[in-house]
Amino acid sequence: MPPDLLGPTLEEVQMWLRSASGWVPAGFVLNVEPVNARLGRVLVVEDDPGIATQLVRGLTRAGYETGSVTTGKAALDWPVPDVFLLDLGLPDMDGVEVCRRLRQNCDAAIIIVTARGEETDRVLALDEGADDYLIKPFGLQELLARIRAVLRRSKQPAGQPQVLQHGPLTVDLRTHKVSVNGNQIAVTPKEFAILECLASDPGRVVSRQEMLERAWDEHWYGPTKTLDMHISWLRKKLGDDPAAPRLITTLRGVGFRFETG
Repeated sequence: MPPDLLGPTLEEVQMWLRSASGWVPAGFVLNVEPVNARLGRVLVVEDDPGIATQLVRGLTRAGYETGSVTTGKAALDWPVPDVFLLDLGLPDMDGVEVCRRLRQNCDAAIIIVTARGEETDRVLALDEGADDYLIKPFGLQELLARIRAVLRRSKQPAGQPQVLQHGPLTVDLRTHKVSVNGNQIAVTPKEFAILECLASDPGRVVSRQEMLERAWDEHWYGPTKTLDMHISWLRKKLGDDPAAPRLITTLRGVGFRFETG
């Protein structure tokens, strides 16, 4: 991410917060804490003080420069961080509208953190530019893994295509939209991560371990059958006919491969 998009340094933000008491009624929370490591800047957009405090504490201990705001307007006025953690139930405006405006104004990663678990809410938020969607309650380790994943994607080479086209399949890496023959398909963040991993390098065999690390976490210790279930769901959504050549081929004992034809 270009330096000019990162906004002021942590020290400058702290000075602003101490000197501009008028920001507090506008929704700014004075809880930016210094850290030694500079893994990235995260802004928590959450009006529940208990949840916000826990997130700030956990992210700060993990090594991120972290601040929080309680309203959508405050988030839009804040210096652009590397990652927004955005709740949908804000007091002044709907979080989806905040997401849309943020995406129009910057390229920062946006992770929705909300209690809304309906598929329509997930699809709407992802369509408006969110990079990931996490349903409350969730564990800190999963959140940290999601942050690492979106930061990895944001650091991809500038020359890498943002839209992958393979026959009738279109995968938009920026908006996380997937369509087949022009018809948009709703996929979960995990399914999109799997599809991105495969479709970005068609023909290459991707090991099960690599895919688990890319779609879940660098330290995933859960059952690998979880991956098989997500592959199966993804195949069904893509209309992968078992009687015809598949888009996603399983190589037993090795991994998976995306077929181009």
